[in-house]
Amino acid sequence: MIHVLIVDDDAMVADLNRQYVDRVEGFCCCGIATSLAEAEAVLHSPARQVDLILLDVYMQRDSGLSLLPTIRASGRKTDVIMITSASDATTLQTAMHYGVVDYLIKPFQFPRFAEALNGWCKKKQLMDSHQYYEQADVDRLLRGGAPELADSRRLPKGLTPQTLRTLCLWIDAHPGTEFSTDDLANAVNISRVSCRKYLIWLAQVNILHTSIHYGATGRPVYRYRLRPEQIALLRQYCHQE
Repeated sequence: MIHVLIVDDDAMVADLNRQYVDRVEGFCCCGIATSLAEAEAVLHSPARQVDLILLDVYMQRDSGLSLLPTIRASGRKTDVIMITSASDATTLQTAMHYGVVDYLIKPFQFPRFAEALNGWCKKKQLMDSHQYYEQADVDRLLRGGAPELADSRRLPKGLTPQTLRTLCLWIDAHPGTEFSTDDLANAVNISRVSCRKYLIWLAQVNILHTSIHYGATGRPVYRYRLRPEQIALLRQYCHQE
């Protein structure tokens, strides 16, 4: 469960945000701070788990922006989504300078709120699941959003739907298996170089998870496995001709 702290001195708005948080699967509100002092007390309490903060800017006695350097100085790996009516360039730029992960301008609807939380969660999962990154992973982290789902018309030059189908059929038949380029190339009897091109593409469209293993010689070996949540998409390619 992801613990969310709401920092807002408007009781009605804070409670609405709490209800929104509770509607997003996997998230729960761990507290509401009505001042920066209350928020700082929570952040400085080792017993309180806070994964994400929903932070207002305009508060009666404080500016929410003042909490951002405190969060960074605390050493906590806590991210911030701004929820505010402040739409001026200076406020937005300051918030971005301190690394806020999203910025919601009031008023907004629940779908945009859920998008902010789920988008942050996907990035966090991507960061937590890798020791090393491929360029596609870095692009998703820094540019935001999920990669576009490619179809046969968008296959990179040199890749064919027929060979992709062959590879996807093998992967579908071994859903829990971690495999290398050599493993798959040998299993379906295609060249290692050709197989590697397809695996890179499947990783780029987020169907495969990639990990890097170092052997005794220090040469990295890329290993792949199917992302369980992408099995439906994989099977679309299994039926292509």
